[in-house]
Amino acid sequence: MRIVSLAGGIGGARFLRGLRSAVPDSEITVIGNTGDDITLFGLQVCPDLDTVMYTLGGGIDEEQGWGRQKETHVVKEELAAYGVEPQWFGLGDRDFATHIVRTQMLSAGYPLSAVTEALCARWQPGVRLIPMTDDRTETHVVISDERGRRAVHFQEWWVRLRASVPAERIILVGAEEARPAPGVLQAIAEADVVILPPSNPVVSIGTILQIKGIREALEAKTVVGVSPIVGGAPVRGMADACLTAIGVETTAQAVLDLYGSPLVDGWLVAEEDAGVALDGVRVEARPLIMHDVEAAADIARAALDLALSLRGDGDAR
Repeated sequence: MRIVSLAGGIGGARFLRGLRSAVPDSEITVIGNTGDDITLFGLQVCPDLDTVMYTLGGGIDEEQGWGRQKETHVVKEELAAYGVEPQWFGLGDRDFATHIVRTQMLSAGYPLSAVTEALCARWQPGVRLIPMTDDRTETHVVISDERGRRAVHFQEWWVRLRASVPAERIILVGAEEARPAPGVLQAIAEADVVILPPSNPVVSIGTILQIKGIREALEAKTVVGVSPIVGGAPVRGMADACLTAIGVETTAQAVLDLYGSPLVDGWLVAEEDAGVALDGVRVEARPLIMHDVEAAADIARAALDLALSLRGDGDAR
């Protein structure tokens, strides 16, 4: 079975680990969000791509869900001693190596998709990981604070400000010019099913959907989404702040409405959200908390079973 999944960071990565466990013989292609990418200390940092790569490759810090396990921060401490900014974004020593290799390859003329493939050759994530685009895109957030109305990089709003300053707008800079990375549209066209994991619907999944041609390609496929909202609250992170910024309520119903029936054919919700409904979409309720890999695999199987049922192909077992 050929499966395509769109993914952001921690929630998407943990779901993908469950998906890989549920169907180990399937061919899984992951289209990763690059709107979170940022240049720090002269290095290109791709937080979501790295979180997927480290999680599936067995190198993630399980407790925090991002960064490398057994990490040290000597370089960060030395940069702080020199007064180098920003000091609010913490890169570990092991993580620095990844960003150095990526930046060297990009500077040598390799596209991000080729660089990501090269990095994954070390980690062997068990999936094909492709960035949504090789073109530069960055998510920026318009806020108003004591310094006035201004735009800041998404990472500053998310990490330094902890989304505590309300976002007036969230903008993917470069979206109009960006094109899907090589292999993205082909993978979607050849997929048996597409799964939208419980990633942030605005700045992860929503960002990928802004790249020309991706949403249209997905609308031709059987797509099942897993709600990132359980009982009116995000499973993890601050997705509620992002939804508020675009005028959407923090509910499983509102996120389904945001994606829409042209895109989504099936929708998994938590048991407490069993009343969710949308014309043209089959909604099923399941426990959606990913306590461990086994729980994530159960959710992935339910998503695949729903997708295959919609296709008339039986189930994923």
